[in-house]
Amino acid sequence: MKNLFLTTILAAITAFTAVAQDVTGKWKTIDDETGEAKSIVEIYKENGKMYGKVVEILNPDKKDATCVDCPGADKGKPILGLVIIKGLEKDGDEYNDGKILDPNSGKLYKCYIELENDNKLKVRGYIGFSLLGRTQYWYRQE
Repeated sequence: MKNLFLTTILAAITAFTAVAQDVTGKWKTIDDETGEAKSIVEIYKENGKMYGKVVEILNPDKKDATCVDCPGADKGKPILGLVIIKGLEKDGDEYNDGKILDPNSGKLYKCYIELENDNKLKVRGYIGFSLLGRTQYWYRQE
């Protein structure tokens, strides 16, 4: 009976931890230069890979902005609704092997994301290898 109780408690803790450490959900992005909140990006899973879409633009003056310099099919699309994180795959505690689009510059970077804690997401875009890039921290929205 004691072993059954301990096994049940351990299983419940494991399940809770797995749910608590999920990167899916809505995240507030912060401007590197001004420190102001820019947008809300929803990270979701599709066909076993992770994607991120802009679901809200926080600056009222930029709500109708389009991705002027974006490559390919994203060129000229509204930033609101634009998928900016594409094809990340889980690798241990992080998600990598995907791309992130900077809608302001239109540049596409390699990307990885990793939870710092349940409410803070490390997002790193880079060229070549991860030392040549920049990191942002996004914050979970309720």
